[in-house]
Amino acid sequence: MVMRAGKMQPSRIEFVIDELVLHGFAPGDRHAIADAVQSHLEGLLAAAPTASAQDCSIDRQAPQPVTLAPGARAGAIGSGIAQAIHGGLPL
Repeated sequence: MVMRAGKMQPSRIEFVIDELVLHGFAPGDRHAIADAVQSHLEGLLAAAPTASAQDCSIDRQAPQPVTLAPGARAGAIGSGIAQAIHGGLPL
């Protein structure tokens, strides 16, 4: 975080996922799931304080378990994946 004149300016976060491997999902759902992951992850990062975040690079993140209801739609799948990714970040 950058502090100026008593106000906190949000730090910039650039988050790049080079590859996300999903098994057991219909290939046609991949774009909708990816869009949902991006949307939900952006919301989680915007809502969570990042005061302790520093420049860092994570080469690989061990998968966190994601529990989904049978027949879950892309939005719910993406939300679950985003929460698992966010929960494993060193923020």
